[in-house]
Parts: sequence; structure tokens; C-alpha cells
Amino acid sequence: MLSVLANRTYRHLFFAQVISLFGTGLATVALSLLAFNIAGDEAGSVLGTAFAIKMVAYVGLAPIAAALIEKLPRRAVLVGLDLIRAAVALALPFVTEIWQIYLLIFLLQSASAAFTPSFQAVIPDVLPDEKDYTNALSLSRLAYDLENLLSPTIAAALLLVIDFQALFGGTVLGFIASAALVVSVTLPKLKTVKNQRTFKRTTQGTRIYLSTPRLRGMLCVYLAVAAGGAMVIVNTVVIVQGTFGLQADDVAVALACFGAGSMITALSMPKVLESFKDRSVMIWGASLMAICLSLGFMLNSYTQLLPLWFIMGLGYSAAQTPSGRVLRRSASGSDLPSVFASQFALSHVCWLIGYPLAGWVGSSFGIPASFMILALLAWISVFAALMLWPRKDAVKLRHSHQNLPDADPHWAKGVDKVGKSHVHDFKIDDLHTRWPSSL
Repeated sequence: MLSVLANRTYRHLFFAQVISLFGTGLATVALSLLAFNIAGDEAGSVLGTAFAIKMVAYVGLAPIAAALIEKLPRRAVLVGLDLIRAAVALALPFVTEIWQIYLLIFLLQSASAAFTPSFQAVIPDVLPDEKDYTNALSLSRLAYDLENLLSPTIAAALLLVIDFQALFGGTVLGFIASAALVVSVTLPKLKTVKNQRTFKRTTQGTRIYLSTPRLRGMLCVYLAVAAGGAMVIVNTVVIVQGTFGLQADDVAVALACFGAGSMITALSMPKVLESFKDRSVMIWGASLMAICLSLGFMLNSYTQLLPLWFIMGLGYSAAQTPSGRVLRRSASGSDLPSVFASQFALSHVCWLIGYPLAGWVGSSFGIPASFMILALLAWISVFAALMLWPRKDAVKLRHSHQNLPDADPHWAKGVDKVGKSHVHDFKIDDLHTRWPSSL
């Protein structure tokens, strides 16, 4: 898995991601403690609303931003967005009112809504080999998991000697360091499709996504992920400090347990994906999260919370790590950036559902009720994924072109031509606008 780090461009991008995520992780811990400091037992509601605002920015801006900036120099875009995020994070330690949290979260995540899909779409061009790209996906997942594990752990140590508001300084440094690493490499140019209007580029990725059965199934997996992840992110501070009456560093330890489970799965994923299909791994991960949410209804001690969060982390990583492989298999190179942007936006619609449910239900009806509602959502999502994502998910499909002239060069791209049909790797695009039925 580490062999891909021999590629200098990818190595710098990977470490830029790690450092940026580490800073973001410190901010997540600090934001939870800030919310509890301002709102007390209502912190879950405040965090649910804050993260819902984050998702609104992601959902509304990601596809538009991808279409608007795709013709701009990739490196300049990524560096500029990192610096914008650093500037906004610099203001977070001075927050004294709840509305200020909401405003700054919106500004910060608006920049992230443009940054993340642009960053993700660079990697397939840097590492065109399938095996290398799979290893890069696992490393990327590992980066998220290291953030989940190390950020709370280091935050817990720092909280012994500094005020939690000082943790936001780590976020600023993370974004600045990320920008510096991106500046240090030359990124491959994107091969864009000429003469397409911005509106078409904006909607292209979503059209491809929602027309592809495996991607519709994967979206259901992400709804289960959002149900479990929102419970952890929003309500850990409420459970640990509000319900069990413990301290800020105990919150960090609980979050670290979640990160440890996720990291273990990420480390094993390259080997796992050699033996199991993406569909099986992702649905298994979503099911494990649903099981944990169901058991959470009976949670009554901190010692029970830690292993539950650990197992939740195992499922969290398994359900998400293969997603880049699935996306790459489902879109042509020129469409891949817009499909990544749509994945970013549509998956965050799921989080837009999960965050308010976790925060508002927990605040209004109690943590057990939040576990019950989110468990129900996760199980519905798992069964929907099983129905929508075909078990026999073939890449090469027979399909017809009733109005395509026999002399068209596209026929040469397929095999086994029979009448107006042939077989090749099938992806939704301008020539293939609908998923084929059995011929």
C-alpha cells in the first residue's frame, strides 16, 4: 500500500491531506467543546444545526463549484481554497455566540465544498494504474482514520495544558501547510470536454450518478454511514459529559476509539478487496454500523461506549473506502471530476439528514431515542442498497444503439455486434444515456 508514496506528486498531495485533516480534527474536538461550553446540554442540537449548515454548503455548492473551476489551474484553485479556509478558521477561537458558529461553519465549508471534490478528482490522473489507485484510496481512508484517532488523542493531551480554543490554531496551521505542499508539485492537466456549457457540466455528474444502479446502491450505503457517523460526531460530547458527567479528555478518548476501529479496517482494505467485491464490503460495513446503533439503545456506561464506538469505526471505514473504485468504474475520464463532485454533494445530502436527526432528536427526546431513530434509518438504507445494487454487477454490458449509423466509429469500441447492439465497458455518457435492460 505504501508503494504509491514513491510517486512524488501523490506523496505531497497525501501529506497535504493528512496535515489538513489533522487540523480539521482538532477543530472538530474544539467545536464540540465550544458548543457544550456555550449551550450546555443543548450542545447536541447546536452541533446538529452547525453540521447541517455544513452539509447545505456541500450539497448546494459542490457540483456548481466543480463546473465553474474545472477550467482553472488545479494547483492555484487548491492553494487558494486552503488559504480561505485558514482565514476562516483563524476567527473560530473568538466565537462567543451560537449564530457566530453557524456563520463561520458556512464560510469554512463553502470553501471545502469546492476543495474536496477537486482534490479527489486529481488522484486518478496522478495514479492511472488501478492497483495504485486502490492503494491510494486505502491511504486516503487511512488519513481520515488517523485524523479520527490521533486528533482526539493529541487534543486530549493538549487540553491538559491549554484552553480548548487554542486547538483552533492547529486548524489554521494545517490548512497553511496543506497549501505549501500543493504548491510544491505540478499537477496533471484535466482533459475537459470542449464546448459544454456550465449548466450541462453542473448536471452531468448527477445525471450519470443517478442513472447508474451501482451508484444508487452506494448512495444508500452512505445514508447508513451518515446515520452512524452523525451519532458519533454530534452526540459523543453529550453522552460523555452530559449523560456520564465526565471530562473533555474523555470525549477525545471516545472519539479516538472510533478512529482506531476505522484505521484498522483501512489498513486491511487492500487485501480485503482482493478477495471480496466492493459491493459486499460496503454493505457489510453499513450493516455493522446499523447493528451498533441498534445496540446503542441499551448503552448505560462509558466502558460500554468505547468498544461500541470502536466497532462502529470498523464499519464506517469499510462502508466508504471502496467508493472511489466504484466511481472510477462508473464514469469516463472526462466525466470523472463531475461525478466525484456529485458523489460529494449527494453523499452529503445523507449527512444533512443524519446530523439534524442525531442532534435534534437527542436534544428533544433523549439519547436512546436518537439511537433508535438512526438505527431504523441505517437498516432501511442497508436493505435499499441490497435491492438497488445488483449482485452480479457486470462492467461489460450488451446494449443497443438504434439510431447509430453502421459506419459510426463507436461500433469498433465494442465486440459481439448483433444487429444494433454490441458489448463493451458500459458507462453513462452522451452516447449512452440510459442503463441497458437485458437484451
